[in-house]
Amino acid sequence: MTPAPCQIIAETIGQLYTCSEVNGLVRIRTPYLYPDGDVIDLFLKPETQTLTDLGETLRWLDMQSFKQSLSKKQDWFLQDIQVTYGIELYDGMLLIRFQDNLAEAITQLSQAAIAVSNLWLLNRTRLAATLNDEIAELLDEYHIPYERDIKLVGRSARSWQIDFRTRHPRRSTLVEVLSTGNRSAANSKVNNTVAAWLDLYQYRLNTEPLRFISLFDDSLDVWSSGHISQLAEFSEICYMSKPEELIEQLVT
Repeated sequence: MTPAPCQIIAETIGQLYTCSEVNGLVRIRTPYLYPDGDVIDLFLKPETQTLTDLGETLRWLDMQSFKQSLSKKQDWFLQDIQVTYGIELYDGMLLIRFQDNLAEAITQLSQAAIAVSNLWLLNRTRLAATLNDEIAELLDEYHIPYERDIKLVGRSARSWQIDFRTRHPRRSTLVEVLSTGNRSAANSKVNNTVAAWLDLYQYRLNTEPLRFISLFDDSLDVWSSGHISQLAEFSEICYMSKPEELIEQLVT
């Protein structure tokens, strides 16, 4: 009698892996983690001897980008990972086919999932200007007129440069983008933005008042609840992981 998959796993790669049946598949919970701490689960289709992540790795990676799509550089590395680990990409899923060595297939696909998820690091090398280009593309997609890097003079006579001013028949909006991978820099960016909104407050009192939006790049966990609440006193809060909410704020 051929041993069941979970028995094979227990006998070959130990107790760090656990198995359970889910909708006709064998779910294999691995000891490996995505960069945010989520566990990497793999799914076995015994009848076809195919192991897959059911698309979870690329879904995770897409969520780390404001555009929710891979850059050309990430796509190139993704192709290299497929060759290096002997995996396939099908309908957004990472998968590997095997004959006899299930343990080896699990290890290969797990390592490939880690390598693919680590492509999010390429997002952190982008310049702030590149990130703002992505936002500009989003505004263009929804036909929202805008200006970039505008300068406004506050009550203190200080000149402030704001990332975007959008225009809509119902309301015009100032949008300041907060993006950093450094916790210390995060404090500085929040304090600077609070100062800007306070100094520019008179623009909210004009006959055609401006709305203020603080747009957080939440692809890295550097922002505290205190940061959010500070800026929520003076502006609307939006997140780059939820572009649809930003658009809704700009047009309503």
